Amino acid sequence: MKPPSSPICGTLYVVATPIGNLADSSPRSIEILRAADIVACEDTRTSRTLLARHGIAARTVALHSHNERAASEKLLRALREGRSVALVSDAGTPGISDPGAPLVAAAHREGVRVVPVPGPNAAATAYSAAGFDAAGFLFAGFLPANAKKALERLDGPWPVILYEAPHRVAATVAALLERYGPAREIVIARELSKKFEEIARMMLADAPAWLAGGPHRQEGEFVLVLGPGEEKAADRVEAERVLGILLERLPAGDSAKLAARITGVPRNELYKAALKDSK
Repeated sequence: MKPPSSPICGTLYVVATPIGNLADSSPRSIEILRAADIVACEDTRTSRTLLARHGIAARTVALHSHNERAASEKLLRALREGRSVALVSDAGTPGISDPGAPLVAAAHREGVRVVPVPGPNAAATAYSAAGFDAAGFLFAGFLPANAKKALERLDGPWPVILYEAPHRVAATVAALLERYGPAREIVIARELSKKFEEIARMMLADAPAWLAGGPHRQEGEFVLVLGPGEEKAADRVEAERVLGILLERLPAGDSAKLAARITGVPRNELYKAALKDSK
């Protein structure tokens, strides 16, 4: 007697779409959108502009922050029935400061195949044009209303990428200046890939004046890339002390990982120090 066959499920495609210039759509993303049974959109009106440009007459379903739970349940039913769903946000990659993550997580729990279709992302786009030579960065997305408190958790020797809305960008830059001081660098990127794109690198001291320097400087969508901070010598000394104690009992990799969690100093730097000490 043959065992019962497993149910046939559709595929959830997580599709990146242009952040401004519609010509940035990849051939693969258009192919997926054309073939999908359902396109789940943050805003159906916005997505239909992209679909219409490529002659795609797909069924669209709204999935946004206000209906995410109910919409996800309906889409999961469609996936269980064998239909394919393409998930898109208004711009960029779904699930990155945009709706979509709960649906993707639920799909994984249900055993539904999840296929990412990579493409535009505002954070990666801005960082590539920032020019900060660092081993990594911290993506913080949109700050909460209490920006000053949130900034306390972002201290470290790495660049920090933030998203910001036009009505809050001046206040956020002022908070960054107050927290990190005038000598730290920042890149302000607005309207990426659009007609009025601007990308400027400057000291934080000059950022408020730059924002106030033109009639449109505080309009559009913003990505702020805060330059890497200086690692405090005292923090490094303490981190190496903790690392030395851990190395008495643990391998280099485990010691570096724990020391990084305790002190906040990057794990890769502590791992290099651990290997050097073990020679």
